[in-house]
Amino acid sequence: MKFTGTKTYVATEDLAVAVNAAVTLQRPLLVKGEPGTGKTVLAQEVADSLGLPLIPWHIKSTTKAQHGLYEYDAVSRLRDSQLGDERVHDIRNYIKRGRMWDAFTHEGGAVLLIDEIDKADIEFPNDLLLELDRMEFHVHETGETVRAVTRPVVIITSNNEKELPDAFLRRCFFHYIKFPDPETMQEIIAVHFPDIKANLVRDALAMFYNVREVPGLKKKPSTSELLDWIKLLMADDISPEALRSGDVKQVLPPLHGALLKNEQDVHMLQRLAFVAKRERR
Repeated sequence: MKFTGTKTYVATEDLAVAVNAAVTLQRPLLVKGEPGTGKTVLAQEVADSLGLPLIPWHIKSTTKAQHGLYEYDAVSRLRDSQLGDERVHDIRNYIKRGRMWDAFTHEGGAVLLIDEIDKADIEFPNDLLLELDRMEFHVHETGETVRAVTRPVVIITSNNEKELPDAFLRRCFFHYIKFPDPETMQEIIAVHFPDIKANLVRDALAMFYNVREVPGLKKKPSTSELLDWIKLLMADDISPEALRSGDVKQVLPPLHGALLKNEQDVHMLQRLAFVAKRERR
């Protein structure tokens, strides 16, 4: 089965090609792109499209590679031994399976999402090289080797916060999700809001892309923020006329808190609108 997108996810042709190439090569798909461009959601949509369960592993700054394999709870075992608990005689009672273990042993295969890998320590990707390459790892406490019966589809996302090691990159199929053009964005909006008025979409998109093009913005609004904004425009019954000018240098977008996420950007657009208003007098 080939991935072509789903009813709830608009996949461009190059993204669909990348997903299917990674599946065919049985290599992890490394996806980069601006925050809010659908990298994390992609894994769920691929899982739904292929009829496989999604096993998500969301990475934090404190996450270690070992956490994805398994963790041995020596403290609990020591406590139980002091209490005379019979569980202490089987060390497997204190082995907690990680997300990669779950993905390797899931009958029929699975989609493993390693989300925002660049949040972890620089050595994190290197510590997973062999496990992702061979799809197996050794459990030292029990002496067993865990092997993938069916290789999982592995999707790895990155926000480009730090460079990933070359040895890790060589083992991945890479794809960069470009920010959607207006035509693709219209398709995305239609998926989420099938009954929206065409003139509202047109004027909202004009203002949205106008905001993104303002030089010096600390954080450009993303696809997810656009969808939130449009939902608010519809809920508050904002007329297309309120968006008609599209020029954010003359008027601040209504409900701009859905688009602008820091005070510097809000103040910048307020100043631009103020200067434009003075010049028109």
